[in-house]
Formats: sequence, structure tokens, C-alpha cells
Amino acid sequence: MIELLQNYYVQIIAGPILVVLVTFLLVLFFNSYFKKKIKKLSKIKSLEVRKVKQTRLRFLNVFLITLIYIFAIIRLLFFIPGFEAFSISLLAGAGIAAIVIGFAAQKTLANIVSGISIAIYSPFRIGDRLKILEEVGDVEDLTLRHTVIKTWDNRRIIIPNALIAEKEIVNYSIHDEKLLWSVNIGVSYDTDTDEAKKIIIAEAKKHPDVIVPEIKKEDGSLDDTEPIVRITEFGDFAVNLRLYFWVSKPGKAWVTGFDILENVKKEFDKRGIEIPFPYRTIVYKKDIDEMKKKLNKNRR
Repeated sequence: MIELLQNYYVQIIAGPILVVLVTFLLVLFFNSYFKKKIKKLSKIKSLEVRKVKQTRLRFLNVFLITLIYIFAIIRLLFFIPGFEAFSISLLAGAGIAAIVIGFAAQKTLANIVSGISIAIYSPFRIGDRLKILEEVGDVEDLTLRHTVIKTWDNRRIIIPNALIAEKEIVNYSIHDEKLLWSVNIGVSYDTDTDEAKKIIIAEAKKHPDVIVPEIKKEDGSLDDTEPIVRITEFGDFAVNLRLYFWVSKPGKAWVTGFDILENVKKEFDKRGIEIPFPYRTIVYKKDIDEMKKKLNKNRR
């Protein structure tokens, strides 16, 4: 009788405690192990290689911990009296249950499969800047179910991995982070466009974040990264110019463009170059009637 009670105690109390303790220690071990591995990646000089390995290590960490929790929950269920016998009868209807569970969890499974695919083929890595679903941001985390994107205004967008696998992604960071950016500037029709172009290019070259080649090509032509201005349109009230310039990283493009616009405006004001705005002439109906009466009088 005492032996039976001891066995019951081991099964109901000691067993689950041991499983929980082992699970906790394993999770702690793997978290600590992968954190050390990720820290060691800082020694790798190649940014591309470092990002790929960091992404795969984080994903593997999440994957292993998820498996540990699943096995721990299954093992704890078997400590419940009668669960083993119940599980045998449950297996008899496993075919129907699998179909039901498959339909219920198809989205979750699709996200997991897509997450594994992303980790293996690496269309993007943690730290990459992406444009997806009309949003631009940096990849902050990659899990089995979803990817976390941190936007420029500090929002976190949680996107299911299956959705990412179906959508087109613009990766600004893969292979080469250098980005071509443009800003539009309008000048009046009276302006000397050559002078306006020189001012705009000069202001672009002054900016510290604009890539300016020190040496031109051998044939004397402009380097591909040289800032350049083109006339894009003869508008209703302005000649529209567009400045193209290169920056080293996508994150610098917006602010650099704003700075250049501000500096160009100040320089235009000094040189007397007008940045036009729409003119609108308003004619009142009363004035039209008076003009008609005057015309009629003159005809008589």
C-alpha cells in the first residue's frame, strides 16, 4: 500500500515537477547558448554573412524552444491518470482528428513552413530594410509564425510569414545598401535653368551624406554616383527639375532630401530665383455683367 502511494506520488507530483524543471533548464541553456553565438558574430567582417547567420541562429533558437515546450506539454499530459488509455482510443480516430486539426491549423502551419523557408533561403535578414505592404521598415525579429518590422516612425508591424511569402518585397539592404534618391524642385519660366541646375548640384555636393566621387571616369564623363539634375516637365506655372543623388544607406535618404531642399531654397532666395506657386484669377459674375453692358454701349 505504501509502495503504491509512493508510486502515485512520483507519478502525480514528482514527475511533473521534474519535467518542468528540465524544461526550464533546457530553455535557459539554449537561450544563453544562442545569445553567446550571436555575440560572437560581431567578429565577422562581412555584414552580409553576419546578418544571414544572425537570422538563422535566432530562428533556430525559437524553433528548438518551441519543440521543447511541445514535448514538455505532451509529457505532462501523460502524468494525468487514465490519459494513456485515453490516448490509445484517441489514436483510433486519429485520421479524422488529423483532418479536422489540419483544416483548423492550416494558416498556422503555412506560417511555420514559410518561416522555415525564409530562414533557409534568406530573402531578408534581421536588420535589413524592407518595403512590404506599402510600409518601409527594418526587420527586428523573425519567429516561427511572424516577422516583426520596425517602421521609420517606431511602429512595430507584425506580419504573418505566409503573407510575406506571397507578397513582393523590396530589400534595400541586400548586397548593396547604396540608394539612388530624388527630389523635385520647380522654378519659374523666367529662370535660367542652367544656373538653377548648378546651384542645386552644388548644394547636393555640400551635404555630408551625399556620395560624391572624387575622380570622374577616364573618358571625362560623370561617374554613376555623381549628383545630376534633369528637367522633367514644363508645368502649368513652373519648369520642374529633378535632382538625383546617391546615399550610402536607405535610412539617410529622406533627411538628406529635406536638407537639400531647405538649402536650395535659401540659395535661390539669395540669387533672386523664384520658386513659383499657382496663380488664380477670380472673376465675379457682377463684373462680367458690367463688362457686357459696356460692350453693348460701345457697339451702339
